[in-house]
Amino acid sequence: MNLLSYLWSLPRPYKRLISVVVDTLLIIGCLLGALAVRLGELPAALSSNMLLVASGTVGVTLVAFTRLGLYRAVLRYLTFHALLVVALGAFISAVTVATLSFYSQTAIPRTVPFIYFTFLVLLCGGARMAVRQLIVQTQKDSQLDKVVIYGAGETGRQLANALRNSSQYQVKAFVDNNPALAKTVVQGISVYPALAIEEVVARCEADKILLAMPRASRAERKQILDSLIELPVEVLTVPDFDDIVEGNATVDQLKDVAIDDLLGREQVAPEPALMGATTTDKVVMVTGAGGSIGSELCRQILSQSPTKLILFELSEFGLYQIEKELSQAVSEQGLDVEIIPLLGSVQRPNRLTAIMKAFEVQTVYHAAAYKHVPLVEYNVVEGVRNNVFGTYHCAKAAIAAKVESFVLISTDKAVRPTNVMGASKRMAELALQALARESGLSHQTRFTMVRFGNVLGSSGSVIPLFKRQIAEGAAVTVTHPDIIRYFMTIPEAAQLVIQAGAMGKGGDVFVLDMGEPVRIVDLAKNLIRLSGLDVKSADNPNGDIEIKFTGLRPGEKLYEELLIGDNVAGTGHERIMTANEVSLSLADFETIIAQLDSACQAFNYPRIQQILQEAPTQFSTSHELGDLVWKATERAEKPESDKIVKFDAKYK
Repeated sequence: MNLLSYLWSLPRPYKRLISVVVDTLLIIGCLLGALAVRLGELPAALSSNMLLVASGTVGVTLVAFTRLGLYRAVLRYLTFHALLVVALGAFISAVTVATLSFYSQTAIPRTVPFIYFTFLVLLCGGARMAVRQLIVQTQKDSQLDKVVIYGAGETGRQLANALRNSSQYQVKAFVDNNPALAKTVVQGISVYPALAIEEVVARCEADKILLAMPRASRAERKQILDSLIELPVEVLTVPDFDDIVEGNATVDQLKDVAIDDLLGREQVAPEPALMGATTTDKVVMVTGAGGSIGSELCRQILSQSPTKLILFELSEFGLYQIEKELSQAVSEQGLDVEIIPLLGSVQRPNRLTAIMKAFEVQTVYHAAAYKHVPLVEYNVVEGVRNNVFGTYHCAKAAIAAKVESFVLISTDKAVRPTNVMGASKRMAELALQALARESGLSHQTRFTMVRFGNVLGSSGSVIPLFKRQIAEGAAVTVTHPDIIRYFMTIPEAAQLVIQAGAMGKGGDVFVLDMGEPVRIVDLAKNLIRLSGLDVKSADNPNGDIEIKFTGLRPGEKLYEELLIGDNVAGTGHERIMTANEVSLSLADFETIIAQLDSACQAFNYPRIQQILQEAPTQFSTSHELGDLVWKATERAEKPESDKIVKFDAKYK
């Protein structure tokens, strides 16, 4: 291909000269070939008359080709019309052979010009069409992404077949970790051992590696990805095996590597008895149904066949989206489930009570909350109102409507909180614990709290942000080089929440096993490398994507925690633990919440912070109050002289 590339890059006069030389050889070869076919053999020696005929024919044919514009034609744009021009030139050449042989008295049989004409049309025209096809194929190959398929099994072979006529990919090699397949040829493509992947990528000048191992476990896929991260190629993968089998995807619908493959966390199959205990044949209500966690809870609950599924959501657009999706699923799957979309706020107790009573709700999953740490820090009153009072109103409405089970979706940020969001979620837990202590005396509602960390792909997740920044070629922003987080997928989190809710006896705080923590900067680096790009740094100034550290945001922790204290016990589920927490009596909690209500009514932000710290939340903060309205009010109320002094000090 290097020789071809050199020939294609030659100046046009040189290319024309090469065409003339090739045509000369073809004319002579066709004439000799016609004589050999007619006579059965070539003459032992060519007479002077024969040489005269040959040289004259060459001269006339080249002139004819030139006059007909054959040497001005660009081969890559050659059309069928060029064959007609070649045929006309060959006819002139054949007439020249007949004429010269007649006048020079050369012993050339009369059928030779006809045979010669046929040969010349086929060889001159065919050579040009062959070169045209070679140019087109070379250009096409240069535009295609050269790929190596990791996995030479059935899926890999199907993928190679699907990409054989692809306008985007050209399969150069297979790589497989099965030693029995090493050094074999599958569908004309060589198979190499997995250990030679670096050498294969370099030899094939590969642009991408396509993972064709849909049956591999997450741990196996992580091990493979770890071996590919340092290679200068983009890594894509085929869809999940279940999606391929069910017809939801085809093998050639390549996609980015899933983040859960990078984490290597194996998902435990849900226990059917726990999944259906509080959902099957029940009237179930999900607050915050349009959010990332709430919507997935709705999908999982729908699969358990409740009688009614009530979607309660503040956002009209969020409610519209999830209602449309679930209604379509009910129609397609023929489910006997009534989907009830309701707009409303958890801060309106009368609305909540009316809904739960009207539809005789049996199970509530309370996912409605403000969860974005900086935004709650900037909007303290609304964060407290929604997370604390909203949860308390929901719980009281559940008691009034005689709801059987109430499950709060909590967060790891409620553990030793350093921000208002975490403190408000811990206060929400205290509300349910206080109400649970009254269970059996004044109500029968079973309250359960489920606490977990970050979920992949949620509205506040860093993963979509990283992917967008990489796609745009912008710097990837990470708050701190040492920041770590726990991660799990949204479907796994929703399944575990439902199962934990079924295990609760009342007042339980369940903690989901989040696996091993992940350094966010390592996650960012891996995403950059799997996109086929290099990390730009002081050691690698010519890299593609830089990682910028923006600093911890107000109230943000370096390390998240999932438990308070050491009183942790296992449960019947390997991924669910329970923790004994400090709790309050209902009277004590109502005293605190009354004070909190007064402080919120007065927009007394320092008092709100003080109440949250004095409550048994273990809330501590080293940063100033972040509420934007409070800050603006403070600036407006300061004397002008103080503002001028501070202004001068700022620019000294």
